[in-house]
Formats: sequence, structure tokens, C-alpha cells
Amino acid sequence: MTTASDTRARPGLAELIDRIRQCTHPRSDPRTTARRVADVLAELNPGANLLTAAEREGSADGYTRHTLHAESSFSISAVVWRPGQITEIHDHLVWCSFLVLQGAETENIFDIDGDRLVQIGRKQRPTGSVSGVAPPDDIHQVHNTGDTVAITLHVYGADLSQGTSVRRTYRLR
Repeated sequence: MTTASDTRARPGLAELIDRIRQCTHPRSDPRTTARRVADVLAELNPGANLLTAAEREGSADGYTRHTLHAESSFSISAVVWRPGQITEIHDHLVWCSFLVLQGAETENIFDIDGDRLVQIGRKQRPTGSVSGVAPPDDIHQVHNTGDTVAITLHVYGADLSQGTSVRRTYRLR
């Protein structure tokens, strides 16, 4: 759980938490929740200054996740991507919404066709872009294809301090 001192050190985080709480009702459809949270992210667009200068640098070893807040119904994480860093193809256990705070990313979107994984789309997401997804239509891969550091803000419909949001990883044949 984020403490009061944590939110003061991260401009805009307290308001973001309050607004997301208004969107997360246990009986809500996950896709509706993801869309509502994406709308809040777009409206508030808290900026990369949610992270310290050191956190914004990322790591040469792979993309870096910073959990900014976690409670039973959702978690907020910032992910720092250096150029060329990429996730595995994966899906999630819960809904997820994200906002590109800095830089740009490419999202490759997949579906299962019989016993094969096929790429069905690619979306370029510049600074300010938002998206929201929910299982089972959430197989994707995220990649910083740019030449500068990218930072994304993710909200997941689970307490990530208790584990991961990734259900499965996939490989193209």
C-alpha cells in the first residue's frame, strides 16, 4: 500500500489513486473497467515526474518496473524501457490499462488461430497514448522501437505486491 509520504513525493499520484478507486468495482465488467481507467489516465496524464531522475534512467539489463501503489483491487506501476527493450509475448490474469508518459512504444497484438499464435495487429503508441485490455483478448508484446527511453504507466486489476499479472507467455512458431 502506498503511504501518504509516498504520494506527496510523487506529484499527481494521490489524485490518480482516488480516481482509479472510483472506477474499480468488483462486479464491473473487466473491459469496462479497463476503458474507464484508461480514460482517467488520459485525463490526468500525470507525467514522467512521478518517477525520480534515477528511476527514469532504466537498466541496460531489461525494462524496469517500479510499483508506485498496490492495494487489493488494483496496482499502479511505471515501466522504464531503454531503446530496443521488449517483453515476451504474453497475456494477463486481469484487466490492464496503460499510458505512455514519455517516448513511444510499439504494441504487437496476437490471437490464437486453432493451435497457432498469429499476429493480428501492431499499434504505434506515442507519448500520451492510452490503451485498456482485458482477458481473454489481451495477448500482446510491448517493445521500445525508438531511440530514447520510454516510460509507461500501467494500472492492473490486482495487487501486484502479491505476484505478477502475467498469465502465460507464448512463442511464435
